Amino acid sequence: MKWDRLITPLAVFLVTAALVVIPAERSRDVSDVISFLVTFGTAVAIFSLITLGLNIQWGYTGVFNFGVMAFFLVGAFVAAIFTKSPADGEFNRYVGGFGEKLAFLPFGSDQWLPFLIAIAAAAVFCGVLAFLLSLPTLRLREDYLAISMIGIAELLRRVTIEESGLVNGTRGLPGIPAPFEAGIPTPWGQVLTEPDEYKFIMLGVAVTVLIIAFILVERVLRSPWGRVLRALREDELATSASGKNIFAFKSQAFVLGAMIMGVGGAVFAFERGAISPLNFNHFFGTFIFWAMLIVGGSGSSRGAILGAYMVWGFWRTTILLQTYDLPDLMESRIFFIRDFLIGVLIVTVLLLRPRGLLPEERQVSLWLERVRREETRPG
Repeated sequence: MKWDRLITPLAVFLVTAALVVIPAERSRDVSDVISFLVTFGTAVAIFSLITLGLNIQWGYTGVFNFGVMAFFLVGAFVAAIFTKSPADGEFNRYVGGFGEKLAFLPFGSDQWLPFLIAIAAAAVFCGVLAFLLSLPTLRLREDYLAISMIGIAELLRRVTIEESGLVNGTRGLPGIPAPFEAGIPTPWGQVLTEPDEYKFIMLGVAVTVLIIAFILVERVLRSPWGRVLRALREDELATSASGKNIFAFKSQAFVLGAMIMGVGGAVFAFERGAISPLNFNHFFGTFIFWAMLIVGGSGSSRGAILGAYMVWGFWRTTILLQTYDLPDLMESRIFFIRDFLIGVLIVTVLLLRPRGLLPEERQVSLWLERVRREETRPG
């Protein structure tokens, strides 16, 4: 990537960092500022995962999924019911509760094994759901596809609310365990973790999962399979004429993106420690991720991460405005101002950089790029 393409994203990164840090610094307590920044970074890593999944579906394949909330919700609840203990009592009813049975290995496996299984289960459940949904929906036109996915997402949310024995209804699932909550197991004992220090471990977990997902996505999308997705996005008729099964490739991309969204939902549940169906709505569960992808750059994995960082930075900065002495008219409408500023941000980016802050790079296969580098190497 050339330096001139990095100037604007770098400037945006620094400006967003300033917008986030300056209001937080008003507390004058360094530990509070660090705690806020660590929590902010964890949220960005989690939302980047979900935006990466959406980027596979829309940015690379052109599948207009406006039901992101469905996979976000399913991933979070599947991970929660896999790691929690069995339900007990009339006011605490939910399926699953396998946490104690999943730590079947010695040497502190209860601190990591149930969570690996839960993340895998969240990915599998979301993948199966996406495959089943793809059969009737992916043959629809874009606008009908968007409408159907909104309806399906809302249906799933209503089921979790009305069926009190499924995931405890509107009371939700409190007390969700988190990986390495009691410390990182080592041959000589647990590595220290005070309750106030756990946020650093959670940040490490979220960033590690994001890095793994990013590498996987980049390798897959730079493969011949990924090039078919881009061809399908540009011209379905020409891609079909070349002998490719359009529906099969759309379905595969839809399933892969949903699985990554499910992983993001699982990490979100671990980080929050308590979730409820009321936490998920179409604005927070779908629109915000579309905003992140549009701002960052559709078709670019790096752009998806930058978009998540910038949009969530604006989201949190608006709330931090409450630390200032604002007029009563503004203070009582701070949440509406937040939504307005997010809309202004999207429109501004679309006007100035229609392809996003870090747009998709024209690229070929990794093998051809390696051959080109070898041919241009001196000597």
